[in-house]
Amino acid sequence: MRRFLIGCGLVVLIASAPAAQTVYRGTVLPSERRMVTDAQTGAELTFLTTGDSTDTNLYFHDRSWLSDGSVILFNSNRAQGGLMGYLVETGELVSFTTAEGALGGATAALTGPRFFALRGNRILELTLAIAASADSTDQPSDVTVTERVICELPAVATNTALNESCDGTRLSVGVRGADTEDKPAILVIDVASGAIRELCRFDDPDTYHVHVQWSRTDPNLLSYAGHPQRLMVVDTRDGVPRNPYRAWENELVTHESWWVKDQLLFCGGIHPKPGEDSHVKVLDMRTGEVRIIGEGAWWPGGSESEIAKRNWWHASGSEDGRWAAADNWHGDIMLFEGKTSRPRLLTAGHRTYGKGEHPHVGWDRAGQQVVFTSHLLGSPDVCVATVPKAWQDALPE
Repeated sequence: MRRFLIGCGLVVLIASAPAAQTVYRGTVLPSERRMVTDAQTGAELTFLTTGDSTDTNLYFHDRSWLSDGSVILFNSNRAQGGLMGYLVETGELVSFTTAEGALGGATAALTGPRFFALRGNRILELTLAIAASADSTDQPSDVTVTERVICELPAVATNTALNESCDGTRLSVGVRGADTEDKPAILVIDVASGAIRELCRFDDPDTYHVHVQWSRTDPNLLSYAGHPQRLMVVDTRDGVPRNPYRAWENELVTHESWWVKDQLLFCGGIHPKPGEDSHVKVLDMRTGEVRIIGEGAWWPGGSESEIAKRNWWHASGSEDGRWAAADNWHGDIMLFEGKTSRPRLLTAGHRTYGKGEHPHVGWDRAGQQVVFTSHLLGSPDVCVATVPKAWQDALPE
């Protein structure tokens, strides 16, 4: 692998030619699907997993649904687990683990029945062909996986999932060196050629705290979680980190994700721990203006548990801009109308305060369903909640 400097101090790593494609069949497992109606809100819940294993959805700002809606990606600690898929048509589960190992760090591709994932230091593109079974209890569905090695990273340890640019041409990943003295960096990978570009490297490792993700509308903007300023954005044309929202001392700013129209959702407030407030906020990158779209709450004398019931985390927005969603430490999922900010409780009680996996609520491609991790059935399971049609119809034009 050759490396050379280009403008603005950036580095390009020229990867060796990608390996030839390999084709294999995914291991298809019986359906665990269970349908439930939320007793408080009436929302329809579909549990994709119901076993004893720990099953969790992808992180809230990653794409879980393939572009055609046929598969929902999730992670599992079961045997033959790692990255897995849920076949929407049949409810069956599919494992992508092979003799070479399990997959991780995944995100569904912007287009096509594809997703990207890591196996060791290899970055892979996986394309699925699904022949759904008419009766999966008698004959399982057939899932053919075509695997292409995009590139192999140098001797570094990845510390973020892959994330795809909004024009579908590049991936990003955060890395730390194999040696603890090596400085962390953000890499950009050309999907077609496999060329690896070092976008920026951090002299002080404490200033970089992962969560690398592309803007949903600008193919030149990447964000990452920084310190002491959380919201950090890098333009790929110059590789210079910038802070678009300067927080006060002790102000909570956390769990950011890109939304429509160059907007960045994040959570935060000004009352410090314990019992901090956390609103869902929207930062307009074009103007610098910030507004609250999901109101949190704080009051003197409130217990940490009580206050946590009224404050929001892991904010994500639907790709059509009609909704923002967030969860709380009690496992409640709240929707906020994109135009009016009116709140609608979608489903509740999917976590016990103080313990368990967080919901990390994320969206489908059509703005009709959210995915999250639920403890409602006893163990961590992946659950999908459908936004009621009446709510969709009532949204202002």
